[in-house]
Amino acid sequence: MAPPLFLIGFMAAGKTSVGRALAAATDRRFVDLDDAIGDVAAFVARDEPGFRRREAEVLAAAIADDTVISTGGGAAAYGDNLARMRAAGLVVALGVDLAEAERRAAGGPPRPLLANAAALARARAPIYRAADAVVETTGRALAEVVADVQHVEGVAAGAGSRRVIVALGARSYPIEITDAVRPLERALVITDENVARHHLAKLGPGDAIVLPPGESTKSFATYERICNELVARGLDRSATIVALGGGVVGDLAGFVAATFLRGIAIVQHPTTLVAMTDAAIGGKTAIDLPAGKNLVGAFHQPRRVICALDALATLPLAERRAGFGELWKYALLDGPDLWKLVDACAPWSAGAADAPLALGEVIRRSIAYKAAIVGRDERERTGHRALLNLGHTVGHAIESATGMLHGEAVGLGLVAACRVSRALGHPDLEGEVTDALRRSGLPAELDPYLTDPILARLAVDKKRIGATLNFIAIREVGSCEPTAITITEVRRILRPVSAA
Repeated sequence: MAPPLFLIGFMAAGKTSVGRALAAATDRRFVDLDDAIGDVAAFVARDEPGFRRREAEVLAAAIADDTVISTGGGAAAYGDNLARMRAAGLVVALGVDLAEAERRAAGGPPRPLLANAAALARARAPIYRAADAVVETTGRALAEVVADVQHVEGVAAGAGSRRVIVALGARSYPIEITDAVRPLERALVITDENVARHHLAKLGPGDAIVLPPGESTKSFATYERICNELVARGLDRSATIVALGGGVVGDLAGFVAATFLRGIAIVQHPTTLVAMTDAAIGGKTAIDLPAGKNLVGAFHQPRRVICALDALATLPLAERRAGFGELWKYALLDGPDLWKLVDACAPWSAGAADAPLALGEVIRRSIAYKAAIVGRDERERTGHRALLNLGHTVGHAIESATGMLHGEAVGLGLVAACRVSRALGHPDLEGEVTDALRRSGLPAELDPYLTDPILARLAVDKKRIGATLNFIAIREVGSCEPTAITITEVRRILRPVSAA
């Protein structure tokens, strides 16, 4: 018997249609909570709190094995409904763009909450991302969505209970959060000297290539060396590489896997905060050029990502701090709840001895945000994935020019994003963000880094089109958007002529 499958998501995401088709295809019972309750529109218009209580009762009664349950748009946001669903089975959120949801809803049954759809969608988005996986439905056929949900079910069956699934059809994969690094069936590990000292033996016996630590390792010379070693060791297309380390190891090993024999499997086993929440997820692989970071690379999704939380205990303080540059980025993207959780963990970043209990939840929510974005826009074709570049346009320029740790530079890039956003007419968040960076021990003074050599590096930003940047502006905590702006204008905002 299969555990229950719950479908959540915004109104008109297709939960009923997908649930009914999925149940029919797999010979399971189908329950639509709205149908079980009755005249939803009238009930909501008359007494929404009462409707939510009744909805929770119907949900509790419907939970059973071999059942597909489609919920109303607000069900996951009420009380302990989401926690109850996650404890009982697999929760899949169906994603839909707001414009598409409004188009689907037009001419259908009454939806009292549709008049406030934009604000409601923003408020509920973090809740939907708390599902085990997000499967996109915008512009996709019903059969394709149903097949993707089935792929997610297959991946979930072989993963642990603490997991987020990146929904990419047949290439879907789990991101597992574990307490400790543990033995892993493997062919060859690529790692660096610092990580090997702490964690390599925990993976069990096997071959390994151990590299010098640091960003300079992410080079053509190291790439060539590794490929020659793989040939010498006789690896074929059935081989699997395990990338054990931070973002440098993950990017480099991923690029090797993407290109060696035109592509072999890779398991990402990140050991830093930056890698766990960002670099190891989404299939971006790369090496650096003297002109800038990650200018040569490929998309190559891993088969699996394993985030062992005990690896964080061995991080130097500088790496702890660097991780918080990415965590503050996710907080700005996701919303106030994650911002508060990251803030609660800031003393650990600044030097407190013990990691707070909330850190695991911060990592899970950050992973869930990126997984949902990658599932919608794997190769940066719809604009959604560009959001993950928040803070990176100026951050990468600072990192390349100074050798600063990635997360530290991203933190300064967030300050730059606040300054540009204010000039574009959005609220001024620079003071709030600089205070947050200081609380977590990160550099927060941007102006010393606004030099001619650093600003010149904006011209090699990977997302530049001609003289225009796809800059991520911040409207408010939890609401960011790509904005086309010229490199010249960004330079003028960041360093006015009077300050030059």
